[in-house]
Order: sequence, then C-alpha cells, then structure tokens
Amino acid sequence: MSIFAASPVFPAIVVFVTVAAGVVYIGTGVLSARASASRRLVSLQSRSEQLEAGFAERALAPIVEGLGGVVLRFTPQGWAARARQRIVYAGWTSFMDVNSWAAIRILALLGGLAGGIYAATQFEGIERLGVLALVVVIGFFGPEAVLTRAIDDRRSAVERDLPDIIDLLVISVEAGLGLEAALGRVVQVVPGDLSDEFARMLQETRVGVSRHEAMRNLADRTDVDDLDSFILAMNQADTFGVSVGRMLRVQAEEIRVRRRQRAQERAFGAPVKMVFPLVLCIFPSLFVVLLGPAMIDIADQLL
Repeated sequence: MSIFAASPVFPAIVVFVTVAAGVVYIGTGVLSARASASRRLVSLQSRSEQLEAGFAERALAPIVEGLGGVVLRFTPQGWAARARQRIVYAGWTSFMDVNSWAAIRILALLGGLAGGIYAATQFEGIERLGVLALVVVIGFFGPEAVLTRAIDDRRSAVERDLPDIIDLLVISVEAGLGLEAALGRVVQVVPGDLSDEFARMLQETRVGVSRHEAMRNLADRTDVDDLDSFILAMNQADTFGVSVGRMLRVQAEEIRVRRRQRAQERAFGAPVKMVFPLVLCIFPSLFVVLLGPAMIDIADQLL
C-alpha cells in the first residue's frame, strides 16, 4: 500500500474517480427530476412523498437545471437545436432536455478541469500538461461520447428490428387487417425502440395528425435510412392508391437485401480491420519469441 501511496498516479486516480462519481450522482439526480416531472403534473404528490426523493433530485437538480439555463445563453447559435435533435435520436426525450444536457456538459467540464488541475500537481514537466489535457478532454467529450453511443445503439436496434416488423405487417395486412390495426398488433407483440416509435405514431394519428405527417415525424425521430425509404414508399403508396400489402411485401424484400449486403460488407471489411492488431500487437510478440533466442546466440558469438 505504501508503494501506491508514494506514487503520484494513485492520488490522481482517486481524484478523477471522485470527481466522476460526483458528476454521475448529480446527473442522475437531474435525470430523476426530469423523469418525475410528468408524474407530478398528473397527480400532486404529498409532502411525505416529496421527501422520499433523493437529495440530488430535491436539492441539486433545480440548481443544476438553473445552471443549464444560464449556460444556454452563452452557447453558439444552433447548438441547442442540434443538441435537442441528438437527444431525440438517442430516445432520451422522456428524461432529458436541452437545459439538463447543457448543465451536465458544464458540470462534466468543470469536474474534469478541477480533477485535472489537482492530478497535474502530482506530476512534473511534460507529464503535468499531458495529465491535465487528458482529464479535461475526458470531461469535455465524455458526455458527448455517451450520447453518440446511445444514438448508434438505437439506430442499430431499429435497423435490426425493421425487417422482422415489416414481415409481421405483411402477414397481418394480407390476413385482412388495416395498416393501423397491423401496426397496433406489432406494437403489442414486438418490444423495442421501433415498436415504441410506431406506438407514438399511432397516438399522433388518434389525436388528429394525418398518417402522412405522423410517418414523417417518425422518420425525423429515428434518422435511419431503411426506415426513411420504407416511410417514403408507404406515403407514395397511400398517395397514388397502390395496394398496401403489395408495397409492404416489396419493401420487406428490399430491406432484407440491404441487410444482407451490409452483413457482407462488414464481413469483407473484417480482414482489413485485423491488420492493425496483427501488426502492432501479435507480430512484435511473435518476432520476439521466434527471433529472440537466435539474436541472443548471435550476440554471444560476436562478443
């Protein structure tokens, strides 16, 4: 233990983990407060129920959200719109808004800066600048990396579920159901992000939004190429009076062909991606094992 205590790396790691845990704790309180806001609008909570909420939700969340409102006033033009769109793509609209996202970003940046300054005091020379830059970069780009990963995962889930859902739509429509009834059946039996989006689309049509506009809203919330093509084809079929069942079957075949092509593309790209680990990791160790004894013998003979 004394070895770790004497090393400057140990206090730097402790400070970084502490700062990261504080940011996660405060951010969780903000998200919990946003998630419970809709429930409080529906039914007023008693004072005892409000006190059951955590300290982060009751005390820190309002302060952080107010900080987010102040931060938004100094953000570049268009940043709020882009952040709002990315939150929609990630499917975080039920517990996240731009105000909370700005607050989380600024807290992560300040926490990374504070942790980086303290950690840099444990080093000297160029190492100090390197540690400071590393921690600040993690604090600045960390939340954005998490959001980007959530967007990519959601797009992958939509692309994976779309062919199966269209097949189920084909079976339901050919069995005699209308498109809305078939979509309702899909929402009931198929879980996932795409089913949730179809459920929201059906809710929009029930409150008076046209099916064409509801489908366009669905495309804007997901930003998936295959789903955009499917929605465009369905809107055109609805406009020109083409059979919905026939259009669904054609779209099912095309989307499965695209999925097969993407799988083949990834398979063909795998050998290229394996070159860098082979050259940088496996080949050097292999050369050491094979040529190391021979080089030692040659050095002994020469000396």
